[in-house]
Amino acid sequence: MLIFQIIQVIDKVITILIFAIVIRTFLSYIPQLKANQMITLLYDVTDPFLKPFKRFQIGGSAMAVDFSPILAIIALKLIGWLCERLLLLVF
Repeated sequence: MLIFQIIQVIDKVITILIFAIVIRTFLSYIPQLKANQMITLLYDVTDPFLKPFKRFQIGGSAMAVDFSPILAIIALKLIGWLCERLLLLVF
């Protein structure tokens, strides 16, 4: 049925975004790679999801712990779950 295909597409898009956020998190420890075009594309794709959560940092400016990737992943999973439930409820 069409509704389950739509749900699968939503789930796959969210999974790809989560993988992109995880990869970006690991690559952020290698600052020399930021000049790479592929890394720039990765940052361009993930920035809209991470920026709203950037203010949630613990510690001073030198030793800050950035929780934005974790919060963005939780938010994406929650949004995906809500979209799936709404689609199942409506259809």
